[in-house]
Amino acid sequence: MTRFCLVRHGQTAWNLEGRYQGQSDIPLNAAGLEQARELARTLQNVRFDAVYSSDLVRALETANTIIALHDHLQVHVDPRLREINQGEWEGVQIEEIRAHYAHLWQARQVDPVNLRPPGGETVGEVFQRMHSALDEIARLFQGGNVLVVSHGLALATILCFTQGFPIGQAYQHIPDNSVPNWISWQSPAQPG
Repeated sequence: MTRFCLVRHGQTAWNLEGRYQGQSDIPLNAAGLEQARELARTLQNVRFDAVYSSDLVRALETANTIIALHDHLQVHVDPRLREINQGEWEGVQIEEIRAHYAHLWQARQVDPVNLRPPGGETVGEVFQRMHSALDEIARLFQGGNVLVVSHGLALATILCFTQGFPIGQAYQHIPDNSVPNWISWQSPAQPG
C-alpha cells in the first residue's frame, strides 16, 4: 500500500477568470505562489519518499515550492499527470463554451466520461493515464508516502475512483488549489 498526497497546483490568473486551462502552460499568480508556500509549511514535517509532478509550469512551480523545505527530495516529472487536454476549449471562458458549443456541452452532461472537446481528450482517457502513472509510482514506493502535484480534473478522476464515485462525476469533485488530499493506493501485482 502506498500513501499518496495528491495536490492540485496553486491558483492561476485563468482560474480566477473562469477559463479552461487544460494543457496550456499557465504560471501561478501571486496568490497561487503564496498558496504553494503555505502548503509547503503545512507539509514540512511530513516524510515523503518521492515527489512527482505534471510537466506543466503551474504544477512544477507548486511542487518545487513544496520541496524547498525538504532537502533530500527532487521532483520527478511525468507528463501523464497533466490536466485534461481541452482542445479548442482551452483559454475560453465557460460561458463562451456553453454558448458556442451548446450541443457538445449538453452531450457532456449526458456522457461526461466519453465526450471529447474538439481536438481534446475524454475524461476516461485522463483517468486511464492517471491510473497508469499512480500504479507505476506505487510499484516503486510500496509502503511509502509520495507527493503528487497535478491538476483539478486529472486528480478528480482519481479521487472519484478511490472514493467509490463514478468517474463521470469528476467535474463535481475537483479539489481546491493547494489542498492536500491523502489516499491509499494498492500496488498492482508484480509481474512474475
